[in-house]
Amino acid sequence: MNRIDESRPFIPVGIAVLTVSDTRTLSDDRSGDTLVARIEEAGHALKARAIVPDDRQAIASQVKAWTQDEAIDVVITTGGTGFTGRDVTPEAIEPLFEKRMDGFSAVFHRISYDKIGTSTIQSRATAGVADATYIFVLPGSPGACKDAWDGILKPQLDYRHMPCNFIEILPRLDEHLKRGAGKA
Repeated sequence: MNRIDESRPFIPVGIAVLTVSDTRTLSDDRSGDTLVARIEEAGHALKARAIVPDDRQAIASQVKAWTQDEAIDVVITTGGTGFTGRDVTPEAIEPLFEKRMDGFSAVFHRISYDKIGTSTIQSRATAGVADATYIFVLPGSPGACKDAWDGILKPQLDYRHMPCNFIEILPRLDEHLKRGAGKA
């Protein structure tokens, strides 16, 4: 249920998209293209896009660099969430999380179940916050990217979405680091 309060302003955020794949390039990255199209259609700013191989260090390094970029508020990854030996995206990114977003996985699987049934259990989609940046780890299929964006991310990344959304709390994600600032 998406409830948009049209009296509130839309606030665009900066988003980076990372495709994790040993075989994809920008010319055939359908999942990345799906996310980019939806990000831009929603009115947000694509600040960065990259493809890295299924390698823990490469994935973690790229995501960490983006979480430290003040222009990027959200990182979305696609790929590497399955169970094969090369699927290491959750293992690469979850150690970066300062806070996990367990509800994301639950809601993603609920939406996915309606589309693909029990096959949804083959995804280890996850999310969290690091360096005051939201991070969402999605499966590598365009359908999963559509489901996550349309069903969760689009409304939650819209300040007008009521009763609450990620954007209204974005400025407070790092408030714990500011406590006591300026005190002698």
